[in-house]
Amino acid sequence: MNSSDEAIEPGAGNVFADLGLADADAHLVKADLVTRIDAIIRHRAISQAEAGRLLGLSQPDVSRLLRGEFREYSLERLLRLLTVLGRDIVIRQPRSTSSGKLRVTAS
Repeated sequence: MNSSDEAIEPGAGNVFADLGLADADAHLVKADLVTRIDAIIRHRAISQAEAGRLLGLSQPDVSRLLRGEFREYSLERLLRLLTVLGRDIVIRQPRSTSSGKLRVTAS
């Protein structure tokens, strides 16, 4: 098969949906939340052990979480971890008349 025989299919903007996973929107939000948690830990330049003490997790659990093994974590728990790290959780009206969306924005 040469490169001219390969079909390229554009993604939908959600890799979990592209893979056909159930609850793809929730998976994407969880991944975004974990990315924020990782960024905060890196910005503070703290070890995984120290992050674990702050978050009430063991160092191996922090390591697994930051490596993307977050399926066992609920959205609520990830949101709680962010509040422990000093972030506010804000719910707002949608910008349009369509239904709301799950998404994480930087602040």
